[in-house]
Amino acid sequence: MNFQIAMLLGQDGITNGAIYALLALSILLVFTVTRILLIPQGEFVTYGALTMATLQAGHPTALVWLLLGLTLLDCAVDLIGAARSGHRLRLLKRITLKLGYAVLMVVLIRTLPLASLPMAIQALLTLALVVPLGPLIYRLVFQPIASASSLVLLVVSIAVHVSMVGIALLLFGPEGARTEPFSEAGLELGPVTFNSQTLWVLVVSLVLIISLYLFFERTLYGKALRATAVNRMGARLMGISATLAGKATFMLASFIGALSGILIAPITTLYFDSGFIISLKGFVGAIIGGLASYPLAAAGALAVGLIEAFSMFWASTYKEIIVFTLIIPFLLWRSLAQRHVEEEQ
Repeated sequence: MNFQIAMLLGQDGITNGAIYALLALSILLVFTVTRILLIPQGEFVTYGALTMATLQAGHPTALVWLLLGLTLLDCAVDLIGAARSGHRLRLLKRITLKLGYAVLMVVLIRTLPLASLPMAIQALLTLALVVPLGPLIYRLVFQPIASASSLVLLVVSIAVHVSMVGIALLLFGPEGARTEPFSEAGLELGPVTFNSQTLWVLVVSLVLIISLYLFFERTLYGKALRATAVNRMGARLMGISATLAGKATFMLASFIGALSGILIAPITTLYFDSGFIISLKGFVGAIIGGLASYPLAAAGALAVGLIEAFSMFWASTYKEIIVFTLIIPFLLWRSLAQRHVEEEQ
């Protein structure tokens, strides 16, 4: 291995590590607020990438019908709850807004000249379709069992992952897809040229990582969201809505996932089931951070990306084994170093 090859591998490792860092922070974000390990986080990545590719091909994406169907279920659940509680007028306005948004997306997707739209508009449409799926999934699946044990939440999260993979196969088909790059420019640093897509990934990832850290560590709202994970009853007594916190974190997680998919779609071909491996590598980074520290999770995910890149050169057959074996020493160390506290019933 010479210096040029090392630089190329380092570029790939940093690019992949930046995406893994975003997913690690998403998993950490959802877990610290709701105690849910978001196994289907990778599916938001594939949904974002494949939806963007569908729009660029000029085809109306079937994802809009999934959005409409979940919105109708959400409204039906709200109506049933309103019939029991009596808060019908206020709920009627919310239902009108939700249905109006879903219908508007159907109209836009069916009428706009999708292939000829500017790439920025295509990206915004993709986010507008994928991001609402996060809070809808929380409302329909996790909110009714929010007080359940962590094991139950994990099993349900795995079930949601399997369901979303199957739905992705129905919506996008088994073929892989890759989108057009944002630009063809590049940045030359010695013998290595960083293409524009790599720079986009690095810049956006860095901005999101810093923003998340500052939000949860330095703002009152971020600390309020984290308080719901420590003591849900105490948070409610202090006026913090656990339901709103759950929806907000799932929306943020789906936004990060969809944006990550849009960023990496020009770099690699993604399939309907590609999200699980990507998410799992982000999970390794989150475990390195102890499911508690945002900077450590980001650093761990970046290390995963670099180790994966160099493993492809030295032992490409075993690169996945090498990456996922990293989780074992960190689990052993944290198990031995930290006190065990029984989960509150």
